Amino acid sequence: MPRPLKPTDSVAEKLKKLPGNPGCYIFKDENGSVLYVGKAVVLKNRVRSYFHQSTKHAMRIARMVARVRDLEWIVVDSEVEALVLECNLIKQHRPPYNVLLRDDKSYPYVVITKEKFPRVLFTRRVRKDGSKYFGPYTSAYTVRETLQILHKAFQLIPCGKSWSGEPVQRPCLYHHLGQCMAPCAGMADRKAYQVVLDQVTQVLSGKGEALISKLRSDMSDMSDRMDFERAAEVRDQIVAIESMMQKQKVLDTDQIDRDVVAVVKDERGSAIQMLYVRGGKLIGQRQFFLDRSTEASPTEAVQEFVKQYYADAPEVPREILLPVEIEERKIVEAFLRNKKGSAVRIEVPGGGEGLALVEMAAANAEQALSAMASEIKQQEQWAEEAIVELQEALGLPTPAERVEGYDISNIQGTAPVGSMVVAIHGTAAKAEYRRFRIKWSPESPNDFAMMKEVILRRLRAYLDGQPKFATLPDLIMIDGGKGQLSAALEARDSLGLTVPMVGLAKKMELLYVPEDFLQPHSDISDLSSASALSDPSDPSDTSDSAKAPKQLRFREIELPLMSPGLVLLRRLRDEAHRFAVSFHRKVRDKRLSASAIEEIPGIGPRRKRLLLRTFGSLEGVRRATVEEIASVPTMTQRLAEQVKEFLAEA
Repeated sequence: MPRPLKPTDSVAEKLKKLPGNPGCYIFKDENGSVLYVGKAVVLKNRVRSYFHQSTKHAMRIARMVARVRDLEWIVVDSEVEALVLECNLIKQHRPPYNVLLRDDKSYPYVVITKEKFPRVLFTRRVRKDGSKYFGPYTSAYTVRETLQILHKAFQLIPCGKSWSGEPVQRPCLYHHLGQCMAPCAGMADRKAYQVVLDQVTQVLSGKGEALISKLRSDMSDMSDRMDFERAAEVRDQIVAIESMMQKQKVLDTDQIDRDVVAVVKDERGSAIQMLYVRGGKLIGQRQFFLDRSTEASPTEAVQEFVKQYYADAPEVPREILLPVEIEERKIVEAFLRNKKGSAVRIEVPGGGEGLALVEMAAANAEQALSAMASEIKQQEQWAEEAIVELQEALGLPTPAERVEGYDISNIQGTAPVGSMVVAIHGTAAKAEYRRFRIKWSPESPNDFAMMKEVILRRLRAYLDGQPKFATLPDLIMIDGGKGQLSAALEARDSLGLTVPMVGLAKKMELLYVPEDFLQPHSDISDLSSASALSDPSDPSDTSDSAKAPKQLRFREIELPLMSPGLVLLRRLRDEAHRFAVSFHRKVRDKRLSASAIEEIPGIGPRRKRLLLRTFGSLEGVRRATVEEIASVPTMTQRLAEQVKEFLAEA
């Protein structure tokens, strides 16, 4: 194993100043980019050990140490705090020499929201908002089937809307059918609703036997009192709960809540399989993959997974079963104990039910790794075909490894925005996506001028050396026909760049490629005339087209509808459209909400921010009671009444 090189003078000087406290250290390269994040009980001992000539590192760490040109550290009070900080720094910087957790899917969950009258909903996103999450489940169909059964068995909110319990409307048909307590009409009792939620929590946690036993007792009492109608309702509730519990596989008899972790590692990478066992029943499973882990040992892979996963996990069980021992077991247990608020045990089972669970998880991990390798191979082959096809069809000077797609979204010119999405080797690179609030405000909508502004700003940012736009694409795809593409080409040419561009028109899925420039043309009404796209009011517009119009000639290229190259561009176009529309919706909604509140007399910028932050939206403020509004900092009873009265009339 290679030995570390001698540190540079600047690093050697910093090594002398390292403290003896616990904390995190950050290694950087000559450009200031983060290479590696680690933690230590004693910073000066741990960090200096990387540069001792007697130290023998693995190849991955040795390559990292050879690139270190700068060093930073953050001191904390304990090992547990250092572990939490390390996880946060790894998530923020995603260093190339750390083993990184990658989840290849967005798994479905059941969530009980944290509201006055909580809802039980389907979600794919786990947030730190105080809500309770159950899962993950392997299939969205399973989650929706579970929700159907829960709504049949319990009086939950079936419409999916958020209600404060105040009477804002008449009760709907669900209430008259006995399927909802009608919090929308102010008829629901919070204590009674909480009893229902506690029962739902029991069922989702795999602990429904006790609930069924109680319901059977209640049903018997109702029959003795000759309340046969209510007894029949409870009977149907029991049947619904039992049908759902039959789908939960019994794995052990001690009924302990535990997570089971297994790892399979080979030259293809590392796959982690998790089984979620609650009350002795398997309620869900999930696969993860670890990036940059081919040279890491199974022990390091499992340890890094456990730290990074449980830093954001919605739930920590009583017991975690691992396939191998980890070095930082005691620290991780202390961290999990602080997060859960009670004891958490990490075990490496040597036999019995625990070992059988780990072996079951390992078998699933092996299948997941094989499936992942097959998918990656197919994706790489498809991407290679798409890149080659585009280069040949469009006559590109280099392969289209990085393709950027652009689109504009607005409604009659209001709140216009632009989007930039990126595909690298045929795969969406979401970290590279960018959004633009368009500054140019025409009297009438002009998508061409807006597209010109977006491309101009993106390419100018590259020339200015802005880090977020540091890489030029091999190809720019414009969502639109000749007019949008002409605008983009004009922006590019005004900056003296030669990035290839192509337009993709929705009609017939034709590709437009610029061929050459013609002589100056006097007809500026043509949509493909570059001068017609100039904004005279824009002082930054220095293009030649402002003086003499040019007209472009385009080649029309028709690729087979399902050919890899065209499919790649179509996916990019659809993603650019989705990204632009979602951003436009946020900008528009924020603008509408803010403008309504700004019109309320006596509500300044600070109070407006506090109201929106507290209630989430204009609709949330509208639903709030006078007392709730008055409880917001800086608000008074009189102002709260004024807000309520104004919004009621708005």
